[in-house]
Amino acid sequence: MNILCISDTHTKHNKIPKEWLLPADTIIHAGDISSRGYLHEIENFLKWFDSLDYTNKIFIAGNHDFGFQKFNSDNDSVMSLLQAYPNITYLMDSFVVIDGIKIYGSPWQPEFYNWAFNLKRGKPLADKWSLIPLDTDILITHGPVNGLLDMTLDGQFVGCEELLDVVSTKLNLKAHICGHIHCGYGTAYRLETTFVNASTLNERYEVMNRPIMLEITK
Repeated sequence: MNILCISDTHTKHNKIPKEWLLPADTIIHAGDISSRGYLHEIENFLKWFDSLDYTNKIFIAGNHDFGFQKFNSDNDSVMSLLQAYPNITYLMDSFVVIDGIKIYGSPWQPEFYNWAFNLKRGKPLADKWSLIPLDTDILITHGPVNGLLDMTLDGQFVGCEELLDVVSTKLNLKAHICGHIHCGYGTAYRLETTFVNASTLNERYEVMNRPIMLEITK
C-alpha cells in the first residue's frame, strides 16, 4: 500500500501544488484541516478531499478543529456533513482495516493553551493511548511522540511522553503519522517504525512542505 501523508493544511489545502499530490492508494491527513473548526471550513475541506483521486481517504481532527469536539455547538452539523461523504473515513479513537492493514487514528495531544482535543500530560493521555489496539499497523495522531519530529523553534521537545511509552513498549507499528509541530516536518526511523511528521505548512503558515510518501506492506 502506498500512502501519501499530509497534515496541518489550515484551510490552505487548495494551495497545495497538484504535482505534489503523487499517485498512491491512500491519502492520510493527520489533523488541523481548519483554522478554528468552523462548519464552512470543514465543508470546504471535505469537498476538496473527496475530489482527490485516491481509493482511500482518511483523516483525523487536530487542535484547531473544534467542530469535531462533542461539546461544540456545530458538532451535530459536522457529523451530519461527514455522512454526505461516504468515500472519506474520519477516525476518532477508532480504526479501519484496508487490505489487511489496521489503521488507528486519534486527535489528542498534550495540553497547550485552550485548543481542541487537549489533555493534561500523564494519566489523561495515557488513558487515551491505552485504547489503541495492540495489532495496529499504522497509527495516526495529531501530535508527535516526545523526542522525534517534535522540536520547536526554541529547541524544546514538546511531543507526548505517554505516547512514546506506548509506541516503544506495547505496539509494533509499521508507521506513525502525525503533524502539529510544523517545524518538525520530516521522517525518522526507530524501533523498526517509520515516523512521519507531515505538516504541510511551515511556522509562518505557508505551504512549503511536500506530502510524504510511505510504502507499507503487511
